[in-house]
Amino acid sequence: MVERRGQPLARDAMAYVLAGGRGSRLMELTDSRAKPAVYFGGKARIIDFALSNAINSGIRRIGVATQYKAHSLIRHLQSGWNFLRSERNESFDILPASQRISEFQWYEGTADAVYQNIDIIESRAPEYMVILAGDHIYKMDYELILQQHCETGADVTIACLEVPRMEAVGFGVMAVDEQDRVTDFVEKPADPPSVPGNPDIALASMGIYVFTTKLLFEELRRDAETPGSSRDFGKDIIPYLVKHGKAVAHRFNDSCVRSGLEKEAYWRDVGTVDAYWEANIDLTDVVPKLDLYDHSWPLWTYAEVTPPAKFVHASDGRRGEAVSSLVSGDCIISGSSIHRSLIFTGTRAHSYSTLDQAVILPRCEIGRGARLSKVVVDRGVVIPDGLIVGEDPVLDAQRFRRTDNGVVLITKSMIDALIP
Repeated sequence: MVERRGQPLARDAMAYVLAGGRGSRLMELTDSRAKPAVYFGGKARIIDFALSNAINSGIRRIGVATQYKAHSLIRHLQSGWNFLRSERNESFDILPASQRISEFQWYEGTADAVYQNIDIIESRAPEYMVILAGDHIYKMDYELILQQHCETGADVTIACLEVPRMEAVGFGVMAVDEQDRVTDFVEKPADPPSVPGNPDIALASMGIYVFTTKLLFEELRRDAETPGSSRDFGKDIIPYLVKHGKAVAHRFNDSCVRSGLEKEAYWRDVGTVDAYWEANIDLTDVVPKLDLYDHSWPLWTYAEVTPPAKFVHASDGRRGEAVSSLVSGDCIISGSSIHRSLIFTGTRAHSYSTLDQAVILPRCEIGRGARLSKVVVDRGVVIPDGLIVGEDPVLDAQRFRRTDNGVVLITKSMIDALIP
């Protein structure tokens, strides 16, 4: 477990979550919701990880910038994150792109999504700003990156992952000196720079930045007046500060929160159907790489009031059972056999059906005799009796969205298309 050092800085900080991404690589999962609003882990949403990290780190002023297909996300935030109170110097601001600067201008980039709300941030009066991506799965103590930011006197501190060098080609990558001062910042380089003393490792940006509020506002205003800027942290603000200021790297290993069961620092971008399925299924391991049962660092979310999960029938071939699986509240497993699967709230699995390596989102119904393997089933889908998925790749690809790795995504519209 991470040890805290010195006086907490988090109470003087504001977490600002950028949650406006389209998430197009998740295909139909983001047809009606933004990527941060996609369900994860049985009862939560992806954005809950960044928000929970902020709360658990001691940050009590939070802003969330939304943009694309934001209704589901905003509804979740209003339902699950309304416990912060202004009388305790706490705040929670949902900040949709509302054309406040210009009636023709939405958020043009990640930096612009902060710039357009400078007046709201000023009203909260934070001394530090922690800029966060709202679409990653990880546990991190932001107090420790705040401490490093102050100790080094950096203009910006950038959280980064240590990754095998040639796996960093899809990231923003930092070249650093022996003191972890950033000397160059390149987006998706073909030949990523390595870490001093370790030629096989590169430092990949996590999209987490720490600034003093005063300096951040100065940089945002400068960037807004710069012709040709894309108004983006990774493309504009950070490269400028690397060249003209002091940018310092913060290694995720130094602030990753781990229980006694987690052996490695865990961070996932669940931005593809394959990565999303794999990260969910990973939770079914006997000792998962990410411990959701760590009460010292809870995953906060909307606590829906539901009855317990229920398992019924116990005859051969018709036994309600789940092995190596997570089954949420208000689920009824009625004579269905479930293995290494993750079943979200309110699902009904009927007799003689089988689920193997399945991620079933809320309020689904699995018909009698259906067999589903290696699938993601979107919210509210009714699987017809006897439907078989995961055994015939050609047929699966004709009817549903099948990835190159064999994961099959099933949505309501796809099921509707099967019905003559």
